[in-house]
Amino acid sequence: MIIRTQPMLAASEITDEAVFLNRRKLLKSMMLSLGAASGMLPVNAFAEQANSGHVVGQKLDSESLSPISAKLVKSYNNYYEFAFDKESVAELAQKLTIDPWSVEISGEVEKPGIFPLEDILRQQNSKEHIYRFRCVEGWSMVLPWQGFALADLLKSVQPLSSAKFVKFTSVAQAETMPNVAKKAMLSWPYVEGLRIDEAMHPLTILASGMYGKPLPKQNGAPLRLVVPWKYGFKSIKAIVKIELMRHAPLTSWNQFAPDEYGFYANVNPQVPHPRWSQSSERPLGSGFFTPRRATELFNGYGEQVASLYSGMDLRHFF
Repeated sequence: MIIRTQPMLAASEITDEAVFLNRRKLLKSMMLSLGAASGMLPVNAFAEQANSGHVVGQKLDSESLSPISAKLVKSYNNYYEFAFDKESVAELAQKLTIDPWSVEISGEVEKPGIFPLEDILRQQNSKEHIYRFRCVEGWSMVLPWQGFALADLLKSVQPLSSAKFVKFTSVAQAETMPNVAKKAMLSWPYVEGLRIDEAMHPLTILASGMYGKPLPKQNGAPLRLVVPWKYGFKSIKAIVKIELMRHAPLTSWNQFAPDEYGFYANVNPQVPHPRWSQSSERPLGSGFFTPRRATELFNGYGEQVASLYSGMDLRHFF
């Protein structure tokens, strides 16, 4: 079953699996004009036209919401537990041990426990969710995830009224993850968090697959979070712990660089990263000379999620 969400996404917008997964076909060769003018760090741009005609905003019937032709090849990823470059991740991630796998759910719940992944997946209603994905680096794509509402899993453990936030912890296998072993850059394991109403929102899912196949290890297998109106670093990979909390957790990127990576991380064209603008984005696989796409507030999902932030200063709570 395909979950249709607003904004409606055309088939031509869905990122080809081959483009998404094959990092070697992509060339990083351009700066944002703001960054180039001021000496800021570059962000990614992509020189090969793999899919022609990214028709942004085209309205099509649900039958048209299907992935373009796909080939399973190497990935395009940020996964710093393995490497700081995108080229190495796909190969290195294959060493990750994901079977057996379980998820510990604890904190402000009536029924805490450690749950085998196969039991979780058996009990949940997994569907296809076609979502936009926006990276804080300035590139974007459209992906068909296979997953289920996080809210359904949380309801099964009966959250207490005292639960105000949800903390997620990723796996940290020193024996398979080079930067975890080196204790490089971030404080491992990787941690992310949501407010409880964000976590319970129907657009927030836990994904175990994409493009109709099991989730590749380099893309967060066997279970990852997907929050489509936030920058990609919020969608934590390889989840092993979920904790419901009274107070906001200290998350990895917010701890590392609080002036650059806010707790909320909502996609907002009006709030630049300190080193580059967020007003536009480069769709993954678009041509070098293809005009950048204007970034949409909440990544285009404002109709569904804007009410979560009523009365909040989105520049302060970035």
